[in-house]
Amino acid sequence: PLLWQKVRRGLSAGRVQSVALRIIVDREREICAFTPVEYWSIEAEFKNTTTTSPASFKAQLIGAGDKKKITISNTEAAADLMADLKPADYAVSKVTSKTLPRQPSAPFITSTLQQEAWRKLRFSAKQTMALAQQLYEGLSVGEEGNVGLITYMRTDSTHVAQSAIAETREYIARRYGTEYLPKTARLFSQKVKGAQEAHEAIRPTSTQREPNAIKQYLESKQFKLYQLIWQRMVASQMAAARFDNMTVDIGARKTLSKTKYTFRAQSSINVFTGFMVLYTEGRDDEDEQKTPKLPFLTEGDVLNLLDLIGEQHFTQPPLRFTEATLVKILEQFGIGRPSTYAPILSVVQEREYVSKEKGVFKPTELGMTVSDLLV
Repeated sequence: PLLWQKVRRGLSAGRVQSVALRIIVDREREICAFTPVEYWSIEAEFKNTTTTSPASFKAQLIGAGDKKKITISNTEAAADLMADLKPADYAVSKVTSKTLPRQPSAPFITSTLQQEAWRKLRFSAKQTMALAQQLYEGLSVGEEGNVGLITYMRTDSTHVAQSAIAETREYIARRYGTEYLPKTARLFSQKVKGAQEAHEAIRPTSTQREPNAIKQYLESKQFKLYQLIWQRMVASQMAAARFDNMTVDIGARKTLSKTKYTFRAQSSINVFTGFMVLYTEGRDDEDEQKTPKLPFLTEGDVLNLLDLIGEQHFTQPPLRFTEATLVKILEQFGIGRPSTYAPILSVVQEREYVSKEKGVFKPTELGMTVSDLLV
């Protein structure tokens, strides 16, 4: 009634949708008020003079003198720095290398399924839940008849039944070999705020029912979602991937003086695919930058400077929310239950509080008026 008197009849202000709307409106105001700030980065290309290898590699300027960080705010500062760096002597000051594991993600809960279905398949939360409902209620798959293909899809628990874990581990050993199977089953603990954990995680009812074996019985979108759920469950019980990470610090100094500048080069090389042979989680930000392998370097190696590259950048405003990032933030703040994420995203659009442009949410004038009034 408050909105009906002040704005117009027929509007709604549910306790959860109002919060989702406010989050979108607040982000839009941040974007409107944002002022870009100029900054520069300086990259150098080096070659090791102590080996005959022709390989060169690049490193980023990260510090000056004893300071760990360096800020280059304009063209003049960048030009002065590059003039200072050109005649300097360069040598490797520190080499650190370690092998690090990367663990698989937990099986899906409602929020992570909606996020991943948006990232990888561009399915909206509403579409994802409708398809998951069909897979849960059961579909006819050949001789098996009508079968429920996944467990209940409205859940905030990552718990998985022991029988399902045992079946999945047996499948991994048979399909991929024992090196892809961890010594013990992996158990996941839940970190969702206010989670009720009344159900299992979302998983296939049988790991043995491989997506490709039942593909002919499913519609294209049903198959894609089933495959995503199946891969995530199997990958969650597979061995960790291993990466060889190497960090090289390079000191720049004028003859006989103290180290004046520090450059850093990093590389991360996958040495064992582990669970990544089957599945890797999508990302909301830009793709991970692929780091080329560094040549063999040891402390004290003298380097030749081949090139210096200065690049101008500007800070970017915060990004508008997508289906995935909005569900993620609602979950983070403990807003709504697993069953409400999809209806919330639908209702704010149906009420014309929010429009969706190129996959991101933007508040309408009406949406901003309603949000301000409620605040």
